[in-house]
Amino acid sequence: MAADDWPKAVLFDLDGTLVDSAPDLHAALNETLESYGEPPFTLEAVTRMIGGGVPKLIERAYAALDKELDPAVRDRIVERFLKIYEPRSTELTTLYSRASEVTRSLKAEGRAIGVVTNKPGEATGQILRHFGLSDLMDVVVGGDAGPAKKPEPGLLFLACETLGLEPADVLFVGDSENDVKAAQAAGIKVVVVIGGYTTLSPEQLGADGAVDSLSGVQAMFEALR
Repeated sequence: MAADDWPKAVLFDLDGTLVDSAPDLHAALNETLESYGEPPFTLEAVTRMIGGGVPKLIERAYAALDKELDPAVRDRIVERFLKIYEPRSTELTTLYSRASEVTRSLKAEGRAIGVVTNKPGEATGQILRHFGLSDLMDVVVGGDAGPAKKPEPGLLFLACETLGLEPADVLFVGDSENDVKAAQAAGIKVVVVIGGYTTLSPEQLGADGAVDSLSGVQAMFEALR
């Protein structure tokens, strides 16, 4: 691979990276909790719970309520949450600044692009279609695709396999510790977008690079080659 061809693909996390989905997740979580007689959370509190998929979101919510969940009960609550969330996953969600321009520019450069997220595939597809990004994607891997969710590397390996690329050919762009750990475990270089859903600093995350917004991603290529 010629140095100036790298990366052959850029994969993105979804929540906190391409879109701000916290308001819709917040609304659905509070409606779910209300149906079980539990009190609501603030948007800020729910934003700190995001990452790891819906089961983790539910577990963190109940932990914040000082309540333990039996796995079977958790799974029923997850099912209830998804019935509320999936039909309304784009009502309050917004696309981050420059997300459309950056993905289209990468595509025009001849690079493959895709999304690798812990969010279920159905909701992921709805969000990408809503913002006109679905047709740009060469691969979309949701958290229910089969492999273990991030921070395990399996979802990223699946994306690379689908694209026919080696991990060394790929850059992953995310916002969280789960993203960094998954990429590192997969042998993929990773850049974090500052200001996502993590409370950790870029230094604490240990990524290969950090940008203030998506518009800085392409400027990182030369330094990371």
